[in-house]
Amino acid sequence: MKILIILTSHDTLGSTGGKTGFWVEEFAAPYYVFADAGAAITIASPKGGQPPVDPKSEALEAQTADTQRFYKDITAIDLVAHSLKLSEIDQADYDAVFYPGGHGPLWDLANDKDSISLIEGFYNHQKPIAFVCHAPAALINVKAKNGEHLVKGKHLTSFSNTEEEAVQLSKVVPFLLEDELTKHGAHYSKANDWESYVKQDGLLITGQNPASSAAVTKLLLETL
Repeated sequence: MKILIILTSHDTLGSTGGKTGFWVEEFAAPYYVFADAGAAITIASPKGGQPPVDPKSEALEAQTADTQRFYKDITAIDLVAHSLKLSEIDQADYDAVFYPGGHGPLWDLANDKDSISLIEGFYNHQKPIAFVCHAPAALINVKAKNGEHLVKGKHLTSFSNTEEEAVQLSKVVPFLLEDELTKHGAHYSKANDWESYVKQDGLLITGQNPASSAAVTKLLLETL
């Protein structure tokens, strides 16, 4: 199995002066599910090189067994630090794609032409695509073969409005992801805040929040 993981390159939290990036747990948990299953993993980002880490995801209360394993894993750290540029990636080389979250994707992956093209390529070639937390932002400008939004009529989930409210970033983010997906015709659903919740609609697999990241990954492997 050849798995592509795509991380954000965006590190600025709106106009707050704060920093953002990818959420460590949402990368680490899936990475080890894939690695332990024997998958070959490639990491890419819009700018290539070291993708920014959301500093809040490095806080003590955000740590898990997977993040602790990652911090000691020189191979994985090096792989992340030397991510390939999205513009150099061909979907034909991979069996599936996975997008971890963090707030970064709301700013870059939502509008990144290379990412949009890749997702369309994976989907049109009958390959599973998976997203967790804020990563479904990468779907909002993706189109189906009929020219409509890919999410139209699809059952999916993402970081919810109530969770965004809980982290006090509803007025900071460029859009509320739940609202944006619904606006484009998605059948959005969610569980209680911070509970693991995953939806699959054919080749499209989505998870609501960090607690959902391992479950999304396992579903992706089962789909493969």
